[in-house]
Amino acid sequence: MNAIASKIRQNTVLGRKMITPEQLAKSNSESGHAKALMCWAALNINQYPELKWLAHIPNGGWRDAVTANNLKAEGVKAGLLDYFLAIKRGPYSGLWLELKRPGTKDKRVGVVSKDQEEWIDHLRSQGFVVVVCHGWEIARNIIIGYLGSWK
Repeated sequence: MNAIASKIRQNTVLGRKMITPEQLAKSNSESGHAKALMCWAALNINQYPELKWLAHIPNGGWRDAVTANNLKAEGVKAGLLDYFLAIKRGPYSGLWLELKRPGTKDKRVGVVSKDQEEWIDHLRSQGFVVVVCHGWEIARNIIIGYLGSWK
């Protein structure tokens, strides 16, 4: 993530227009919100160095049959959540986030699948904080709150 942050800062110093999380999320797609969240994380890694341990799990999305079968054979599991922050805070072993797009007049709000519900229940039973976030800004606020807790 430091390389991303460096590139963003370099573009700003050179007078190039810097893309913002808000611009990335403008499409209101889940992918746009995911990119916005990681852009925010890259821009704020100095303030929150623990963001180094924020990882996206690329479990969803369209794949051709061969790739899908290979990934399944390698252990990809349906419903695994989008992000994991591998930082212990207080009694919690880490933070899992499922990112969904927020609803608008043109698009309905993203919903959690049955497989995701099972993962959520299991991860909570194992001592993780698990939050479904409708939009990158909510995810950002959850991360900031989690990192500021139990220090």
